[in-house]
Amino acid sequence: MYVWPCAVVLAQYLWAHRRSLRGKRVLEIGAGVSLPGVVAAKCGAEVTLSDSEELPPCLQRCRSSCRANRLPHVPVIGLTWGRVSPQLLALAPVDIILGSDVFFDPKDFEDILTTVYFLLEKNPHAQFWTTYQVRSADWSIEALLCKWKLKTIHMPLHSFSADKEHLASSSLPGRHTIEMMIISLAQ
Repeated sequence: MYVWPCAVVLAQYLWAHRRSLRGKRVLEIGAGVSLPGVVAAKCGAEVTLSDSEELPPCLQRCRSSCRANRLPHVPVIGLTWGRVSPQLLALAPVDIILGSDVFFDPKDFEDILTTVYFLLEKNPHAQFWTTYQVRSADWSIEALLCKWKLKTIHMPLHSFSADKEHLASSSLPGRHTIEMMIISLAQ
């Protein structure tokens, strides 16, 4: 099973901040293999994993990751970005929303931020911790962040990794620039 560099970077950030995760309520969106969510759960957070309700294999992958990591108590739910569903409405309060490489396809950017905004409005103290791979200079969420009145803090990767040389390294060909942001409601 391949784990994308963005998931590794977000997991490294969580590990670097592991002492602050105990008891936090965490939701991972677009979880896939769920590495960040699994790390958060292992650090004592109350985690819920989610992926598209329209992609049962993705939800099964989340469940498989939980079983493989001895986390049978971690709930896995179907959430589709941009859709206000009963599962989204029924979510318990959250402190941290995680998303690794969810900004993969520009056609999804608005739906992702719609869902994140909904969650932040419902949980005004919460933050969205996200990592993404820079794929094109034309792919930007800056205008959408302004539209939704969200503020962003860019997190330099070197600030939380002891192994700076291998942080976000990838065996895939080409250049792989990874960025991390913390997004919250603008006050």
